[in-house]
Amino acid sequence: MSDPRPQCPADVAPAFRAALDRFDPGRRPLILGHFDADGLSAVAILARALDRAGRPADIRVTGKGENPWSPALRAELEERQPGGLIVTDLGIRQGDILPGLPTVLVDHHVPTGTPGEAAVISGNGWRPEPTSSLLAFWCAQALGDNDDLLWLAALGLIGDMAGEDFPQLADAQARYGKTALRDAVSLVNAPRRTARADASPALALLLRCGSPKDLLKGGHPETALLQAAKAEVAAELDAARRTPPKVRGDVALIRFSSPCQVHPLVAQAWRGRLRDKIVLAVNTGYRPGWIHFAARSATGTDLIRFLADHRPPGAGPEYGSGHAQATGGALRPAVWADFAARIGFPEETAHD
Repeated sequence: MSDPRPQCPADVAPAFRAALDRFDPGRRPLILGHFDADGLSAVAILARALDRAGRPADIRVTGKGENPWSPALRAELEERQPGGLIVTDLGIRQGDILPGLPTVLVDHHVPTGTPGEAAVISGNGWRPEPTSSLLAFWCAQALGDNDDLLWLAALGLIGDMAGEDFPQLADAQARYGKTALRDAVSLVNAPRRTARADASPALALLLRCGSPKDLLKGGHPETALLQAAKAEVAAELDAARRTPPKVRGDVALIRFSSPCQVHPLVAQAWRGRLRDKIVLAVNTGYRPGWIHFAARSATGTDLIRFLADHRPPGAGPEYGSGHAQATGGALRPAVWADFAARIGFPEETAHD
């Protein structure tokens, strides 16, 4: 069921059930998800609901720079030969991920293309806009009573849409405690920002624990790993935030080098201080051979449109996806220099 797409929460479970009905029941499905709090929570909800329904799934979480439309990840998925593919919180792009493989995308980002024959369950454009984890929670209702997984949906809501007003979030906060939920988000988000970007300890806790307080308490070996990851990221963020911005016209550029994914946090921090600017936090050290950047603004500017208007030749699918108010991308060094010149920074080069 790729069209019509669900238009309200009540449509989500039937659409997900219809998508699952296309899967090969003789082979395990594969859940592929993003490595932030929203993506990991969506993966955990779907995996736990499928397991309870007697349809256990394999799981693959992305790492640095990976997306399911890339040739390398496509080749891996093809070798796995799953009975169907559930992709969550990784965007909606042009073309089939694996032609002929039943696929459902559970996502809330701005689509950048038509994903072939995949079924699409998207919250983009809804008001308020549900996160991938909340969509996954509604999907799980197609498989039975999974109301106890609401806390996982709340983690994704806090991680991606902390300022939005959702009745599900209010319910989860009343049940589980606002502080416990927020502390859990902070821990779960930490490992994907580290130099290794290994989110497996966070996912293990989300698959095992029954509440945010269970996740936070001692006794889980993964908790110590997440706390160490949080400390690593905090140190890198503190150093990066001390970099002064360069301002040209409506754009402020902050360039630094870190192996950690702190550029979105730096952009968000400067967004509040440079409220009349489009803020670009530029990280030259996150991934060899690439320059990563995050864009944020308090001006209300459609940042995806801004990036589209200044798109340089050579930019690939890593450029300009996400949300109108939270986007960014990755460019090869020579392409980065072209882009920087287009937005008023011709002195920017590919090297530090």
